Amino acid sequence: MSTRIMEKTRMISGKRIFGASVAMAALALAVPAAAQVPGYEAKVDAKLKQVKAGIAKGPFKSDWDALRGKYRTPEWFRDAKFGIFIHWGPYSVPAFANEWYSRNMYVPGNAAYKHHVETYGPQSRFGYKDFIPQFKAEKFDPTAWMKLFQDAGARYVVPVAEHCDGFAMYASDFTEWDASKMGPKRDTTGEIAKAARAAGLHFGLSSHRAEHWWWYYMGRTFDSDVNDPKNDGLYGPAAPMGLPADRPESWPDGGQLQTWMPPNKAFLNDWMARTSELVDKYKPELIYFDWWTAAPSFEPLMRDTAAYYYNRSAGWGQQGIIAYKGGQFAEGSALFDMERGKTDALKLTPWQSDTSVSVHSWGYARNDSYRTAQSLISDLIDIVSKNGNLLLNVGPKADGTIPDEIAQVLQGMGGWLKVNGEAIYGTRPFQFFGEGPTKSGQVRVGGQVEESAVKGYTPADIRFTTKGDNLYALGLERPKDGAVLIKTLYAGTPYLTAPIKSIALLDGGKVEWEQTPKGLRITLPAVGDGAYPYALRIRTR
Repeated sequence: MSTRIMEKTRMISGKRIFGASVAMAALALAVPAAAQVPGYEAKVDAKLKQVKAGIAKGPFKSDWDALRGKYRTPEWFRDAKFGIFIHWGPYSVPAFANEWYSRNMYVPGNAAYKHHVETYGPQSRFGYKDFIPQFKAEKFDPTAWMKLFQDAGARYVVPVAEHCDGFAMYASDFTEWDASKMGPKRDTTGEIAKAARAAGLHFGLSSHRAEHWWWYYMGRTFDSDVNDPKNDGLYGPAAPMGLPADRPESWPDGGQLQTWMPPNKAFLNDWMARTSELVDKYKPELIYFDWWTAAPSFEPLMRDTAAYYYNRSAGWGQQGIIAYKGGQFAEGSALFDMERGKTDALKLTPWQSDTSVSVHSWGYARNDSYRTAQSLISDLIDIVSKNGNLLLNVGPKADGTIPDEIAQVLQGMGGWLKVNGEAIYGTRPFQFFGEGPTKSGQVRVGGQVEESAVKGYTPADIRFTTKGDNLYALGLERPKDGAVLIKTLYAGTPYLTAPIKSIALLDGGKVEWEQTPKGLRITLPAVGDGAYPYALRIRTR
């Protein structure tokens, strides 16, 4: 523990502070991470008054029943189907393991802690803050990014405006620790927004700031730069995770967020001010919130945020979208999101799945593994058939370039969508999503959500979409011999209004078919290994 923090916490109620009591002392001292900004309190107060006024004068009210009654997911989102998520920040400099490096480097026993000490020295001499000058983004070209995303077939872009590390990737009035003043010295979020809109892509953004309350706590438990008040603007509050009766460093149940130490009023006010700042400065069409906003203490802020953002976006002539992945929004008042997972059933309301091209990290990490274009196309088809959208993450390098492995995957997806996109874009679900044996879902490992182990789809896994008079049948695994049986489209099926008249393979080639009492038998052209999913256009007139 540093001398400064020891001096601060040495005496409380006349008693010397040791062990777990240090956690409570740190909590008592916790201040918003932006408190070093001149006029900070006045700025926060003015922003909160603006939020209150914005809620009062708009059609959306801070009430779950009212929000549920008025919110509708806009048609552009339902038509778009495919977006790009971007995790980029100082954690791309060490590029070790995953984007949680900023926290894990302060957790004794963690692989990132060991790597950091061996590579950069002790955290008291070289902390996370010292990566910021190395985060230069000297090759960052947002126009080139948008060209790649367009070529991939994406229709919207969602950069992380602030990750849990407390470094804002935008020009903020509430912190000096942002990308416009440090590191790249560019408003990277603003530049992405401008480039996306110029390219005809819809723009959203993401905030993971809620977790910042406890993110750096473990750095308080030993001699590290987290304990230096000069760094409070980046590391603070660094509050305990566990409740007072539990160990302060304990990792509580991620599914029971009431068991976590709740943030104080000052932090909640700071969160609200920063969130409304993002709304007002960048006018996003979608906002994504990370999991810890489902903590009970955030519930009033979730209502206020929805009412304020929806009112502001209504003033811009659009319906804003909030993507959430916990229980922090009433169903029907926002867009439900599943991180690294999918539903096994058709949802009657629109939803979203987010996953990453990289397997082990959301940010760039050296020696990561990467998904294939084929597997992600199959996931996209599966998600769209169930009334969802895919938000696919990329992690750029610290210099602003997108790794070749990611670019190749995106180009592969784009090539498929150029040919088969009519079965994806602008479609709506069929009466059921499809058929086949393969199940999917998600699992939670510690604090991380991971995709369950789906080893691959089979030729029996078929998915459906519709558009106008067309029914599309998409095979997630193309059989080498071309033989397909779609069981639910048997002769006389009640799901079709008339017998099938024609079937066409969207990527070309002769198709033979017969609608029999046992199912729709199809023969596709034979293919070799590595074939992409296929799409059939089926018409009954």
